[in-house]
Amino acid sequence: MIESFGTLYAGHVDFNDLGFDATPLNDRWLNESQLNSVYTKMEAIAKVMDESGFDIFWMAEHHFQREGYECLPNIILLAVHLAHLTKNIRIGCGFNVSPMWHPLRLAEDFATAEILTKGRTIFGVARGYHSREVESFGNPMLDAEANRELFEEQVDVIFKAFHEESFSHKGKNFTIPPEVPYRGYTLNDITLVPRPINRPVDCWQPIVSASERGLRFMAKRNMKGIVGGGAAPESGSDTVIKEWQRIQSEEGIETELGGNLSVGFTLHIADSEKKAIEEARPFFEENMKMFAPLGFIKGLSDDQISAVAQGGEKARSANLPTLEEAVQSGSWLVGTPESITEKLLDVQDRYPGLKYINVGHVIGTPQEVIVEQLGRFGHEIIPKIKPRTVEGSSGS
Repeated sequence: MIESFGTLYAGHVDFNDLGFDATPLNDRWLNESQLNSVYTKMEAIAKVMDESGFDIFWMAEHHFQREGYECLPNIILLAVHLAHLTKNIRIGCGFNVSPMWHPLRLAEDFATAEILTKGRTIFGVARGYHSREVESFGNPMLDAEANRELFEEQVDVIFKAFHEESFSHKGKNFTIPPEVPYRGYTLNDITLVPRPINRPVDCWQPIVSASERGLRFMAKRNMKGIVGGGAAPESGSDTVIKEWQRIQSEEGIETELGGNLSVGFTLHIADSEKKAIEEARPFFEENMKMFAPLGFIKGLSDDQISAVAQGGEKARSANLPTLEEAVQSGSWLVGTPESITEKLLDVQDRYPGLKYINVGHVIGTPQEVIVEQLGRFGHEIIPKIKPRTVEGSSGS
């Protein structure tokens, strides 16, 4: 049963041009004023969510993106700020890229935010996917095995720090504390100060590759997962949802299908599906420019990825995936409020354990459009799926 609605904003600015005929991604180099506009955009999104019955506003940590696509480097700090501007929503760290942090620093900062926001900040971690980010902080990204090993050890350190009154850790990457003299004795344990008030701490992680190792790591630690790309029958996401249930069961966690997951969709509402597709197409194309070179658009050849980068007619003649196909596959909810409500109710029927849904907007969608769309979704769709007044939302 769907109980919670959220959205994810990774910090993209409003662009002057969008789509395959617009400025190529690597040619975008925005000025400081444009880059800093993400903060007023973030505030506007949080406020409309707070007033429209949403539960969780997720943000994602990214660095060095002068192109203007993902420009929020410290989402824990922003969570504290947004908690002072809103009353109802919770603020999700979706996600802190752990390999760019020392695990104790991340644990301390989250605990501080959780206390200051009176429990409204949600913890989330990820391995990262931008080599420019992770490698620039001196940690591995190109070496996938080293990245995963570092991430897994960091999560274990953070969980110890959160949940044990005092702890020590010896691993491949960290020895905590170091065996050094301190005030007349040798350190052999430390205590995180402060620790989160709400323990055990819920921890969320994006599910991308959905490897056996990754899913089992999460299940063993009672973590929750966020899946993008909708949940159409027989789709890749559907397979992941079923695999996640199987692995949780093997680790002693019995859930109905969809349990301990949030499923994400891209949203665009209009008075007809045709109009919605026409309005959303530039956003779809701009998003492909960003994520195709990073390998997030599955099934593309090297020639197709090159065509996306060149844009224009090269992109249009490269037999790329279309927005119509994304709508058909169920990853994009594009259409009237009535048709989108029907699709979400179908998702609820097929996944009885699914409590969390994210609806969001891809790279390039302007602030005015996001605010209007989330307002419509909150007032025209949420009450039909999760009956309650939209004036107040407690989150979950």
